[in-house]
Amino acid sequence: MRRAPLDHRGTTALVTGASSGLGAEFARQFAARRANLVLVARRRGRLEALARDLENTHRITVNVFTHDLGSSDGVRDLLGDLETHGIAVDSLVNNAGFGITAPFVDTEPNRLGEMLSLNIVALTELTRSLLPQLLTAGRGVLVNVASAAAYQPTPGMAAYGATKAYVLSLTEAIAEEVRESGLRVLALSPGPTRTEFFAVAGGDFSQPINFETPEKVVSVAFSALDHRQPRSVISGFSNRAMVAAAGVMPRRLALFAARKALE
Repeated sequence: MRRAPLDHRGTTALVTGASSGLGAEFARQFAARRANLVLVARRRGRLEALARDLENTHRITVNVFTHDLGSSDGVRDLLGDLETHGIAVDSLVNNAGFGITAPFVDTEPNRLGEMLSLNIVALTELTRSLLPQLLTAGRGVLVNVASAAAYQPTPGMAAYGATKAYVLSLTEAIAEEVRESGLRVLALSPGPTRTEFFAVAGGDFSQPINFETPEKVVSVAFSALDHRQPRSVISGFSNRAMVAAAGVMPRRLALFAARKALE
């Protein structure tokens, strides 16, 4: 059933990984809808510059907290900041995360652990901790950023793809559990996007790639949240076509195609 667009005015949205890329763009689009913001990332300078710009442009309140959410105390410390400042959250965007491009056997173990901690553990803990607030408010959104890589195994980025498959599965299950509430829940699955992702992930991405912009990807998310009861959305026609094709291919052929795409 089609639902009325959400009114974010006067609500508070928490965005992780907000210093660049999709996180910064989510902050901009929430601000344009007159939501107050809590911006979380490790780079304070970038967060503060973004906060000043959004406060001056949209006359909203922006709180900035610097945390490494992948560390053992990251989520706990962020929750402590929210409590100390008396901030109740209506919407949550779990955007913080990163990828590793390498054969699994060559992946550096400590870096692998950091990725699992951020992409899976921190997202799960923050979602569980704030979900009661989101449900009580009943007028916001929960967005977990997955990936088009979530829909099939991804040789060359095996663990990254697996983390995003977890995010997709978790988010769709939560969406079903809370579907009678006012909270709208979405797993957003971008394909290649013009962010810092590839610089962090490593690997050779010199071959032609059809990149989307953060503005387009985040607009797809808000459109889904505004106009229907979403559970998941894949951004970009070519990415949706790729996922659909992989779904009907024999498994071995889909794995071969995924591996060749990263070579």
